[in-house]
Amino acid sequence: MTDASNTLTILLVDDRPENLLSLEEMLQAPKRTFLKANSGNEALRLALKHNDIGLIMLDVQMGDMDGYEVARLLKSNPKTKDISIIFVTAINKEEQYVLKGFKEGAVDYLSKPLDIDLTRAKVNVFEKLYFYQNELKNALAEKEQVNKQLERFMFVVAHDLKSPLNGAIGLLNIISEDERIKQEPDLNEYMQIVLTATNHLTQMITSVLDYTLKNDDDQPKEEVDVEQLLNQLIKLLFLPKNVHFHFDNQLPVIFTNKLKLQQVFQNLLANAIKYNDKEETEINIGGQDKEDFYEFYVQDNGPGIAKRDTDRIFKLFERGEDEKSGGSGIGLNIFKMLVEEQGGKVWVESDPGKGSRFYFLWYKQ
Repeated sequence: MTDASNTLTILLVDDRPENLLSLEEMLQAPKRTFLKANSGNEALRLALKHNDIGLIMLDVQMGDMDGYEVARLLKSNPKTKDISIIFVTAINKEEQYVLKGFKEGAVDYLSKPLDIDLTRAKVNVFEKLYFYQNELKNALAEKEQVNKQLERFMFVVAHDLKSPLNGAIGLLNIISEDERIKQEPDLNEYMQIVLTATNHLTQMITSVLDYTLKNDDDQPKEEVDVEQLLNQLIKLLFLPKNVHFHFDNQLPVIFTNKLKLQQVFQNLLANAIKYNDKEETEINIGGQDKEDFYEFYVQDNGPGIAKRDTDRIFKLFERGEDEKSGGSGIGLNIFKMLVEEQGGKVWVESDPGKGSRFYFLWYKQ
């Protein structure tokens, strides 16, 4: 049985049988199969019947229907519109007819009598293009399958987390009303922080559930005060006293997907804290307007990154070679993926031993 993904099927169309035989003999090669039609109507029927045709060699002058009309009909049908067409003709070589052929959907034009070497060379090019397109389609299909699996996984995890969390919040609310807690200002303050954090976590899980059920085009956008968002995140990180945050300038209010932007900053801030090797952790956050984007950065005074690692750390499961702290190598890849989904890009500038500054461009709309 022939593997369609590794075979180019060529439809030859000419109203003269001897031309069909000659063209087939000329183009014979491994990984090629041929279909032959001696009229425009038969060509249309075969094109609709066989969904693996990659190239059509189409004669212009035929009795029942000329090649221009055949090409027009093929390009108007969703099932056949992407098939490459090369016109083959002994007449109408003038520029106006050649241009008409391209207008009707041809990708190339060959004049009879055919030059064997030129004809073979052109078909070889379209054969390579056909296989490249198939590889791309297969890669996109695999990517789509992986994305769907990840979405299902996210949904299951988020759903399973929400139920016990709701129970924990209910218990925390009961404890917070206990007179023994209310009489201790410090305990009462800590309890309120925990309640705020758990309620925020519930909102995040709800957002994740919504995210998995919607396409990218349906993702909700809203006005987001970036500085306010960061202040909320900083509170929820329950920072030790040796961690200090600084805003280098006033951050904007932008219309965007709040959950995604929050995930981006959360990944960067968590990394800046987790991998810091100094007694006092200093983290600076800032940004500037860049036309259609806003350029943000998160700078730390940690161990820094060797120049050879500044690209590889953004790859899935990759970490810096000198990195001694534990880590999955996922956080920065998620950061990169979220930013690139918005049409932006990420990069890092680092001074080993002194710290790193992670940049990302975030699309404003």
